[in-house]
Amino acid sequence: MFKKYFSLLSILFALMFIVSCSEDSTSPDIVESEVLATYFEANGDYINTYCPAVITATDLYTLNQTGKAYIIDIRSAADFALGHIAGAKNIAFADVMTHINATDLANFDKVALVCYSGQTASYLTAILRVKGYDKVVALKFGMCSWHSDFASKWKTTVANGNAYASQFVSTAAPAKPALGIMPVLLTGKETGAEILDARVATLFTEGFGPGSISATTVFQNLSNYYIVNYFTDAQFTTVGHIPGAFQYTPKADLKLATFLKTLPTDKTIVVYCHTGTTSANLAAVLRLLGYDAKSLLYGANSMAYDKMAATTGMSVWKDSECKEYAYEK
Repeated sequence: MFKKYFSLLSILFALMFIVSCSEDSTSPDIVESEVLATYFEANGDYINTYCPAVITATDLYTLNQTGKAYIIDIRSAADFALGHIAGAKNIAFADVMTHINATDLANFDKVALVCYSGQTASYLTAILRVKGYDKVVALKFGMCSWHSDFASKWKTTVANGNAYASQFVSTAAPAKPALGIMPVLLTGKETGAEILDARVATLFTEGFGPGSISATTVFQNLSNYYIVNYFTDAQFTTVGHIPGAFQYTPKADLKLATFLKTLPTDKTIVVYCHTGTTSANLAAVLRLLGYDAKSLLYGANSMAYDKMAATTGMSVWKDSECKEYAYEK
């Protein structure tokens, strides 16, 4: 009897051991955001290579004259009707990828996204670029650069102001926080491509609004935000920066192997660059990864324009950017 009992126990323990080993051999729960970041870096690493993907009004005009530009205008239907670039298609933000997928673009060199000031188009360009649409570019400065009839967005003190210049500081860049964890994504997908599809669908649904913020809102309570200055280290001190901002070098500091994981997952991240063009691209990619990231509209142009304009190498709006090209109604 004892031998039978012992044999049953032996079998039971053996079964438990097998099940335990089987469970141990399964893959642990994946960190979707890290899988997605790895996928980005292995497939073009857009943020650290081509970003920002823009086209000037001059270059777009030339391409359009030769039939090599496919133009998608994402402004409202009412504003599109008031005037648009010849041949442009008026497509809502949420429908752009569907439209592109249904269109034969083989004969076009560029797919140009056009908005009012270049901010929204740049955000959307990043989403499409990481999805593999390499022909997509944003019209730099938007319709403001096409004709003065549409230049109101950039020809204001909101876009080109000095309201916060006196609050800029020139201290050296503080040390970045220690490496931490990445955001929690719960798409239920496992591969980078699948996770990206799920996240892209979310960003198309929410639009640009959640990915942007004004300087006025930021300065109302600086401590509410983790502020990323996307300048070179030299520009950070020469032009100055928002108090408390951390300096991240463009095309270098936001990789898994460098400082991507220093970004917080429990605080809103505000990214600012020169004009808001690059930061709009960056905010889109960070939001795809699950960060609560926002691009500061119009960048440092909106806070300390005179300092920007007086410093070599800084991108700023000038009235000469407006080319007075003909448009259709």
